[in-house]
Amino acid sequence: MNLHPVRAIYMAEMARTRRTLLQSIVSPVISTSLYFVVFGAAIGSRISEVNGVSYGAFIVPGLIMLMLLTQSVSNASFGIFFPKFSGSIYELLSAPISHLEIVIGYVGAAASKSILLGLIILATSGFFVPLEIAHPFWMLTFLVLTAVTFSLLGFIIGIWADGFDRLQLVPLLVITPLTFLGGSFYSIDMLPPFWQTVTLANPVVYLVSGFRWSFYGISDVSLAASVGMIALFLVACLVAIGWIFRTGYRLKP
Repeated sequence: MNLHPVRAIYMAEMARTRRTLLQSIVSPVISTSLYFVVFGAAIGSRISEVNGVSYGAFIVPGLIMLMLLTQSVSNASFGIFFPKFSGSIYELLSAPISHLEIVIGYVGAAASKSILLGLIILATSGFFVPLEIAHPFWMLTFLVLTAVTFSLLGFIIGIWADGFDRLQLVPLLVITPLTFLGGSFYSIDMLPPFWQTVTLANPVVYLVSGFRWSFYGISDVSLAASVGMIALFLVACLVAIGWIFRTGYRLKP
């Protein structure tokens, strides 16, 4: 694998982030801070603790995961869609660069931006609530795997989308609702038995639960189930991208 084209794509994408610093970094951090104010003050005054953890600290992993999922998808989808929109993707596809190098360049940049945001929000959370990370290795593992997996999903969406409106279709109508309903702000043990069963069909539950376990050692599902779900989704995204390049889906003029 030639690292020069990978580095060129990666640096170009990261340069775009620096040019749009307010939108790419500052805006998500402010939005997450507002969640702390609203949920921490309004709901936290009524729910003091969840499974022995203060409510303000309990929602930290869910807030980071909410941002991580949406930003990973948005960054990667726009990164590959813009060359499609401008027509420069055909120059990229005809250049002496492999499909793997293209994916690594775009997905690597999108995942890097999301991981950076996640760490910034984690640091920002410390100003609102006392934090503890019981399993730092697993915290970083979930952070990286989730960012990479959903950046791959964003890459797929960017290829699939035929207009700017479709870029936001999946993040707004699928990812965000699943994250809100996936235990980001509550434990599914607080739900009636029927809705607990229904909630377990939501794949985001496993990501949020595993990430929260890395902080406080508490979770709604087992660690093995969380790791298995993200590994399954990662493999599914890789298979889908392989099929896209093999068939030329939405890549041909």
